[in-house]
Amino acid sequence: MSDTLPPLITALMEPARYTHPVDRVELTETHGAWVLLAGEFAYKIKKPVRFAFMDFSTLAARRHACETEIRVNRRFQQHDRPATHIYLGVRPIVGAPGDPRWGEAGTEDDLRAVEFAVQMRRFDEAARLDHVCRRGALTAEHIAGLARRMAAFQARAAVAGKTQPWGHATAAMRWPRDNFNTLRAMLKAPADAALVQALSDWTEQRFIAIEPLLSRRRQKERVREGHGDLHLANLVLVDDEVLPFDAIEFNDELRWIDVASDMAFCWMDLLDHGQPGLANVLLSEWTDASGDVSAHTVWGFFASYRAGVRAKVAAIRAGQLAGTPEADEHLAEARRYLALAQDIAHPPAPQLVITHGLSGSGKTWASGGWLQTEATGRAIRLRSDVERKRLHGVSPLAASGSGLNTGLYRPQAHEETYASLRARARMLLQDGWSVVVDAAFLREAERRSFAELAEAEGCPFHILACEAPVDELRRRIGARQAAGKDASEATLAVLEQQLGWLEPLTEAERARGLTA
Repeated sequence: MSDTLPPLITALMEPARYTHPVDRVELTETHGAWVLLAGEFAYKIKKPVRFAFMDFSTLAARRHACETEIRVNRRFQQHDRPATHIYLGVRPIVGAPGDPRWGEAGTEDDLRAVEFAVQMRRFDEAARLDHVCRRGALTAEHIAGLARRMAAFQARAAVAGKTQPWGHATAAMRWPRDNFNTLRAMLKAPADAALVQALSDWTEQRFIAIEPLLSRRRQKERVREGHGDLHLANLVLVDDEVLPFDAIEFNDELRWIDVASDMAFCWMDLLDHGQPGLANVLLSEWTDASGDVSAHTVWGFFASYRAGVRAKVAAIRAGQLAGTPEADEHLAEARRYLALAQDIAHPPAPQLVITHGLSGSGKTWASGGWLQTEATGRAIRLRSDVERKRLHGVSPLAASGSGLNTGLYRPQAHEETYASLRARARMLLQDGWSVVVDAAFLREAERRSFAELAEAEGCPFHILACEAPVDELRRRIGARQAAGKDASEATLAVLEQQLGWLEPLTEAERARGLTA
């Protein structure tokens, strides 16, 4: 916090200045704003600053930024859930800076204002996801819900038009290069400088490899008006569901981005918080919900860049606090993020896992458990039930209306699904991602095909076999159909057919087994 505050902020620290009950006013400060916590509300006032990425130097610019902040963050609220309505409006502040009062929006106060503030409803800070994660209370269900809601949000978000400047492949290197320039200037120790240079070289090389894909993704409307700053501290639990807040309002270029860049920030932050299993869940569930099957190829580039952003911010703070114990803490933080960026750039060798079992045997549960315990954070689950629907333009939870051996479940569609799963698994393995394929794999030839894929890619291969008594399978299928909350459309008739198809694992295959 600044040693000296402007008269306006000093005056607004007085509880009597507010028109609602306030016992005391707390102040938090960022590089671009003062945030006054007063009673049940928070008031964010932009600082009159100007940086390369942020310009709040005029009152008009600050008012526009406040209005933009309201607009971009209200997109995440749910109309039928008042608890998610955090962003309330822009309030004018009138009077002398040393003797201000709160005005009313939509009146002449807007014209007489000396400053503007974003008014927000306060929430429990303990419910912020970084705090939830640190106390071990963040669950796979929370992350899966976030992934699905973000996929739905992105599907309806505004698309970057052909004439708009945002999200072009040639612009994707601007901010990473800016990070590295700052890091070179701030981190002079030989080991730090060597790591920064190594990451810079990798980033340049990786960009050359993915530049054509970045262009295609923009053409396919993957660049949209997103959040821009989607990390755990900008996510909060509201009624046990994750709500994004504090989307970037001050720079259009940082908000109009590839949808994978938004999600990769949260993924990187989960890794930084020591939650690789939840990182796996985030990517897998988001890919299923969005159908974005090329995101994994650009994911590492974006995630490494996001870690670089955090390293840069920490390095700048260390420089500002040079000679203090806090400086050493920020320097350690910068080095931690650089190490994470390096880990993301150079993932460990991947592996391929497939499931085996009849409908209702617990393959999705078992593969989900494997995903959550996988220790690298570089694993993705492919589900045959989801892939089959994706190939036919059907969303994961939508009913296809197909009957036994018809529509999506005709023999040709079955073969197409497994061929697509194999092709996607091959691409993922080649990009350094471990893969677990959640499918029945009832026939030995289907399993052999994936074993040969693993051998061709030089990676370990395992089978996650799931079994249950037939009566239990029937009970589970009936319950799943009644709930209607799963991508599987298997019926009791499908189970009876599968019992005739089932080719048990061979002894050699059982030797590759994992415990379900």
